[in-house]
Amino acid sequence: MSAVKRKRGGKGTGPKKAKKGKFVENGEQRENLATQQEQATIISVPRPVSQGKWKNKERVLIFSSRGINFRTRHLMQDLRTMMPHAKADTKMDRKDKLFVVNEVCEIKNCNKCLFFEAKKKKDLYMWVSNTPHGPSAKFLVQNVHTLAELKMTGNCLKGSRPLLSFDPKFDAEPQYALLKELFIQIFSTPQYHPKSQPFVDHVFTFTIMDNRIWFRNYQIIEEDASLVEIGPRFVLNLIKIFQGSFGGPTLYENPHFQSPNTYRRMVRQAMASKQKEKQLVKEIRLEKRKEVKELPTADVTEDVFVTPAEEKPVEVELEAPAPERKKKLKLTELKRRTWLKRKGLR
Repeated sequence: MSAVKRKRGGKGTGPKKAKKGKFVENGEQRENLATQQEQATIISVPRPVSQGKWKNKERVLIFSSRGINFRTRHLMQDLRTMMPHAKADTKMDRKDKLFVVNEVCEIKNCNKCLFFEAKKKKDLYMWVSNTPHGPSAKFLVQNVHTLAELKMTGNCLKGSRPLLSFDPKFDAEPQYALLKELFIQIFSTPQYHPKSQPFVDHVFTFTIMDNRIWFRNYQIIEEDASLVEIGPRFVLNLIKIFQGSFGGPTLYENPHFQSPNTYRRMVRQAMASKQKEKQLVKEIRLEKRKEVKELPTADVTEDVFVTPAEEKPVEVELEAPAPERKKKLKLTELKRRTWLKRKGLR
């Protein structure tokens, strides 16, 4: 048989036709075994839940500066796990300025950023920014508890889309309304994201209390719609809101914010004043002990009935007194006294 040639760039021949059945001697037609096997291996795949397109292409870059501790590193990993639209990057050098983060976001093709900045290996600051044009906000992160540390009973599907629950106070003041929009764009998973799952089974809550923002993550239980905490949890203390990304004019400054250095200085001063007070009380007590007690004035009537004693003549001994000889004890008496001393009877 001659091979059928196909032109370059042209369409190939159509689907192969099934071979004609062969008739056997008893008149029955034999079916093609290969066709039967192909039909048997066909698996019916259900249609996807949603056939929409990924339009909201929000990407969040989550990384940090050098000098963070293990708890901050675990917190960043937990946030990346909860946010399928998040990206990671290497730690930024301390010598680099903050505006370099905008260039890193542009290289990573990200338009939002969560940047963790560590200072003195004690204090943790978090920048929430809309790159490259702003606005951005700086927070002091406190009371960090990671997923591995909490060991809560709640759980959710990885990549599922969360609900965002905000305190009513976010709509009462303009600075919180701006932060609410930033949090919505950063923490909400875009619809039809390739790495996301079409399920809603957990809630991110943002609550304002004591001029701080408290973050919690809860699982939604299907049976009674109750909430069970998953983790992580942390508290954000707002410092400033800037017009630009990682800088620019200041839009808002928190008057209730107290820096960690100021707080530590106040604690040291309180401890020093307490120690000084203890030392002062001790010195006063010693001075009172050293003071000479004033004797009461002598009473004249005390010596009315006192009779003078007779004066004895003073005798001067011209000879030395004879030495007293100690009586020597017998051996048995000496042993007896020694035994009594040992037993404690004498």
